[in-house]
Amino acid sequence: MRRDFHSWYSHRLGRHMDLLTYGHAGMPLLVFPTSQGRFFEYENAGMIHAVWHKIEAGQLQIFCVDSLDSESWYNRSVSPQDRVRRQIAYESYLLEEVYPLIRQINGNTMICTTGCSLGGYHAANFALKHPDLTWQCVAMSGCFDMRMFMDGEYNSDFYFNNPVDYMANANDPWFLERYGKMRLILAVGDHDICLGENYKFAHVLGAHGIPHWLDVWGGGQKHDWPLWHRMADKFF
Repeated sequence: MRRDFHSWYSHRLGRHMDLLTYGHAGMPLLVFPTSQGRFFEYENAGMIHAVWHKIEAGQLQIFCVDSLDSESWYNRSVSPQDRVRRQIAYESYLLEEVYPLIRQINGNTMICTTGCSLGGYHAANFALKHPDLTWQCVAMSGCFDMRMFMDGEYNSDFYFNNPVDYMANANDPWFLERYGKMRLILAVGDHDICLGENYKFAHVLGAHGIPHWLDVWGGGQKHDWPLWHRMADKFF
């Protein structure tokens, strides 16, 4: 399996950022790590192994980015407004630096996003804000309401980075048309700590007629890698 390491200084973030790619061709999959996770987490946690046959067959090409959670949502040393600003800068990095790299390497203009736990938030937030670039999103055990990180504060920047809020008011025809073409999957276990978040978000989407698939895995499935391995094999 082809495995390539990329690293460069991001002027948008003011720091070096690392990225790993796996495979030589196929559907480009942008992977976000779990809370404060690193770009190598997907490999270390066995997720690459779970879909290696699809990577080897040229059906799937994976791009694993670093998180910036410790500098944004989890950074209690700065104000909630600054946490959101760092998240916005991270989105700019993804749009202006990572997405062009994916296009250069893979050639496709449309990508798939995915992530587990907080990575599911990042995957959904990117896909729903940029449906012209994303044809599929697979959020595994995702959380979609970030109020827990805001210490009770709220502003417009936060609103536009909190999917459960901005999707509750989705009415722009340009976005709705593209949502109608997107494959949006919310996968979660029946004993998952994020089960309620997924039901709530699915209700928000359904109220606006936005196509989605809420896939609840039964049998006592919990918020952990063994469940996500099986999800990856199913959806990618």
